[in-house]
Amino acid sequence: MTDHRHRCAVLDDFQSVATTAADWSPLADRVEVVSFPSHVTGEDELAAALDGFDIVVTLRERVAFPASLFARLPRLKLLIASGMRNSVIDFAAAERHGVTVCGTASSSTPPVELTWALLLGLARGIVPEATALREGGPWQSTVGADLHGRRLGLLGLGKIGSRVARVGLAFGMDVVAWSANLTRERAEEAGAAHAGSLDELLRTSDFVSVHLALGDRTRGLIGARELALMRRSAYLVNTSRAAIVDQDALLTALREGAIAGAGVDVFDVEPLPPGHPMRTVPRLLATPHLGYVSQANYTTYYGQAVENIQAFLAGAPVRRLG
Repeated sequence: MTDHRHRCAVLDDFQSVATTAADWSPLADRVEVVSFPSHVTGEDELAAALDGFDIVVTLRERVAFPASLFARLPRLKLLIASGMRNSVIDFAAAERHGVTVCGTASSSTPPVELTWALLLGLARGIVPEATALREGGPWQSTVGADLHGRRLGLLGLGKIGSRVARVGLAFGMDVVAWSANLTRERAEEAGAAHAGSLDELLRTSDFVSVHLALGDRTRGLIGARELALMRRSAYLVNTSRAAIVDQDALLTALREGAIAGAGVDVFDVEPLPPGHPMRTVPRLLATPHLGYVSQANYTTYYGQAVENIQAFLAGAPVRRLG
């Protein structure tokens, strides 16, 4: 590295809190931090925006870094992504172009909490009832769905799914779980019954919540056939990855009332374009990928980003990915 003052780009700082969520003062004399509060779309736009930056901090998997982008950023030397897994960074290309890639810790607690915010919001009609109250609409127009005694079906029972299961049990729900590798013993350890199959879980659950990693086996796992198996009174919640659920099939199911509703925090395109049908389809409670967005997580992300930059500048990178 030369002795010039390094430039660091922080992408997708939508709330403009990146420089206040953590203490960047240890880097003040060596690094100029530039926040991007709006999403930069497209490789041409990214290449132009990031030209002249040595360091880039990116949130989760919102911005892809393929080989073609690395080739257009010759000055880039350090890429930091929140979390310790990332499927949209070409690590081999990063290495070829001399870019060190580092990650940060990430808590699984915030997405658990948002899952329940969506599920409860759906069950009790919170958004339409609150909107009607504020706008002078009818006093009560929905009848809430009960949780106690109802079945919660979990697709995936890892760190997030198992925590969602415990909350379901606290509500007095009958919790069942399924994934391709889930054993009966592992399900029972988390307090859940093992669903015999995906189809059985979908047919018998009042609430279905997705907590699977995206991969070849899970992409498009929930399609038109699977949605048709669900009860018309059932709700689907997805705070994991949009591609696990066929988006067109979900839109059709919501429009036709094939299910009672869905709570979604993840989308096929993010940020969601203004005219996207997910913005207007009925029976949908949607949030703009807030699963990981919490004060504690942001303090960790940006605090460890600072540590990663310090370590890199000292010639001893930490939390390397790839």
